[in-house]
Amino acid sequence: MEIKVVRQILEWNADCDKELKKLLNEKKVLMLNIMGSPGGGKTTFITRIIENLRTKYKIGVIEADIAGKIDAEKMADMGIPVVQLNTDGACHTEAESIKNILPFFNLDDIDILIVENIGNLVCPAEFDIGEDLKIALLSIPEGDDKVEKYPLMFSRADAIVLSKYDMKDYFQFDDNRVINNVKNNNSNAVIFKINSSKGEGINTFVNWIQNYIKK
Repeated sequence: MEIKVVRQILEWNADCDKELKKLLNEKKVLMLNIMGSPGGGKTTFITRIIENLRTKYKIGVIEADIAGKIDAEKMADMGIPVVQLNTDGACHTEAESIKNILPFFNLDDIDILIVENIGNLVCPAEFDIGEDLKIALLSIPEGDDKVEKYPLMFSRADAIVLSKYDMKDYFQFDDNRVINNVKNNNSNAVIFKINSSKGEGINTFVNWIQNYIKK
């Protein structure tokens, strides 16, 4: 019975995902789903994206957390339209939640909508939420074995960001191990090495996003 319930939820979520994709496509809104562990650098990474793209595109943010609004306040301080999603214990964001939040935005005045998903390497990877691109962060301090331990997250991502890359010299982190494990299961994934705290490497990612928009 439990397996059937999970399958039914995923099917229902898939229907909502398709509905969201259709709406956002009609409104010409690009949605990014940013996923990764707690403390992996998602919020800092997003602020760097905003700083580099806000002069060309109008950006909105959905901040998903189990509780609180700390990260949402950071986005609001940047003058960015932001909505806080508190899941009250759920370890992921679902398409229905995004659907309920979209009316809080003027989609005619948004070009890029960024979703900072719940800090988790497991559950968020299972649910499509209407996004155009899935971005998975793996911070250097987490270790180079995470692609092997949590394969779904990295096999479904369009891009892998090795965040906090400035800390590589302080940890035994093997880039090649990560890259090979990603490519074995997800040959189309693009891999970026970024130090978000100083903005190093962010231009390459931003150019990739802009090229995607042009296409």
